[in-house]
Amino acid sequence: MDRILILQTGTTLPQLAARRGDFAEWFVQAADLRRGDVETVRVDRGEPLPVAGRFAAVLVTGSASMVTERSEWSERAAGWLADAVHTNSAPVLGICYGHQLLAHGLGGRVDWNPRGRQIGTRMLQTTGQASTDPLFAAVAPGFRAQTTHQQSVVEPPPGAQVLASSALDPYQALRFGERAWGLQFHPEFSAGIMAGYIRGRRERLLGEGLDPVSLLRECGPTPQAHRLLRRFVRLARAGGV
Repeated sequence: MDRILILQTGTTLPQLAARRGDFAEWFVQAADLRRGDVETVRVDRGEPLPVAGRFAAVLVTGSASMVTERSEWSERAAGWLADAVHTNSAPVLGICYGHQLLAHGLGGRVDWNPRGRQIGTRMLQTTGQASTDPLFAAVAPGFRAQTTHQQSVVEPPPGAQVLASSALDPYQALRFGERAWGLQFHPEFSAGIMAGYIRGRRERLLGEGLDPVSLLRECGPTPQAHRLLRRFVRLARAGGV
């Protein structure tokens, strides 16, 4: 029961994959795990979903897909995650697309962020509820995190607790029930990975009126966000969540 399940919902940019590997590798490195500690299921490729209770925890990655596309594999994963949350079969942490997928599966609403794309190293603020949350209790009221998304949770599911927000997204972190969290930001990203996304999206960013040069200048380490991922894995393995 020490093994971690990674539900991989997509793949990174080709140029990043060539230099740094793909999403599952980033989670392994950022959470200080060994490759043998995890089982990766490519739900976006139709791989079957295992029994959640076999694992100490479930991590759900980001994706270039959109939850609003309602792809068959995505809807199947959303239902599987909702069941895992309702039955408390394993602690769950969804990242970016995974965060949105959890909210969607549990009855919330995901759509294009009306404030536009958020990308780069950004300042987030915790809410009052974060101070008593087992995952966020040690996080400073303001902390930096790596972000890249166009869609967001626009209506959280009933009973969800808001733990962090940003200027462009009021639902940067949500808690769903006793043992499930969603993070719109990327605790698994290094500053180098974030810079790779900005470079890879340069033309799109320019077309949207954003300045890649300024975004690259602002890129930097995000130690508190990074520690959230390790803390989740540590608490899950110890039975603390």
